[in-house]
Amino acid sequence: MTTKPTTTTTTTSHHQCLPLPPPPPPPDETTTTSSLTHLIDSEPNHMPSPSYISMFRDRTIDLTARQDSINWILKVHTHYRFSPLTAFLSVNYFDRFLSSHSLPRHSGSWPFQLLSVACLSLAAKMEEPNVPFILDLQIFEPKFVFEPKTIQRMELRVMGILNWRLRSVTPFDFLPHFVSNLPSSSSLLAASSNLVLSTIRVIDFLGFSPSTVAAAAVLCAAGASVDFAADGDRHVAAFFHERVSQERVRSCRQLMEEYLLDMCPSSGHKRPSTGSAPLAPASPIGVLDAASCASCDTRSENPGSTIQAERPTKQLRLSAATDVQPP
Repeated sequence: MTTKPTTTTTTTSHHQCLPLPPPPPPPDETTTTSSLTHLIDSEPNHMPSPSYISMFRDRTIDLTARQDSINWILKVHTHYRFSPLTAFLSVNYFDRFLSSHSLPRHSGSWPFQLLSVACLSLAAKMEEPNVPFILDLQIFEPKFVFEPKTIQRMELRVMGILNWRLRSVTPFDFLPHFVSNLPSSSSLLAASSNLVLSTIRVIDFLGFSPSTVAAAAVLCAAGASVDFAADGDRHVAAFFHERVSQERVRSCRQLMEEYLLDMCPSSGHKRPSTGSAPLAPASPIGVLDAASCASCDTRSENPGSTIQAERPTKQLRLSAATDVQPP
């Protein structure tokens, strides 16, 4: 009897551990320049129409209604501890919608409130990991409580008016580029972010591009001169000023110092001493907005706010879907 030799067969697993790919290289000057170019080129697509500010001056849009809407958005933003970008996006959607589409006139305050809820809901869905239910967003004693299907219809309407451009280019996209190489970049980023968020209250800032607002906020928070190349990346600074006028950055920074630093002591910033007389208000609209900012008590940078949210009571009107009608 002959015994066959034993043959050992090695089976290769199909689940072998493959080596991890090398980490991506750090962004170089070309990558940074390309990113800034794309952001700046996209800015006009995410801003209200140029005639938007004039609509408040000629009373086509009620300025008080806008202020009330922003106040409510910031209260809810503070209560749920949303990110600053969520509040900024909410107002960005709100302004872009109104700049190209009118709400029903002589219908009371419900159209603005409906738009506010829809814009905040959309922004939260874009940025927040945990989004409250639509009914839970409608807190702080609103005059109207809208059914979820009504809000959802308004959300679709807003997205259509905005051409579905919800990933807006905002000043927050530019801040890291201008503070990363400055001393105390982390604290400077937080201070600049607070200033950017504060601009949503003042209509005049809508006349500046997001990149201009971001540069002005960094300069204002750092107390630096308009030419910040000495403190940061010279190449980025030089490139930026090729695309955005230094005069525009200077004007925006002056507005921040006049309206935000002086009018909102709770922001934690102090206006740098320049030895010059205070600037004249840029417009009557800016004066009214700054006055409203001075009396605000719902700033998002105050997470310890004692304001308590309340669920809507049954006595409030529950708006039907028929409330959303074309003007």
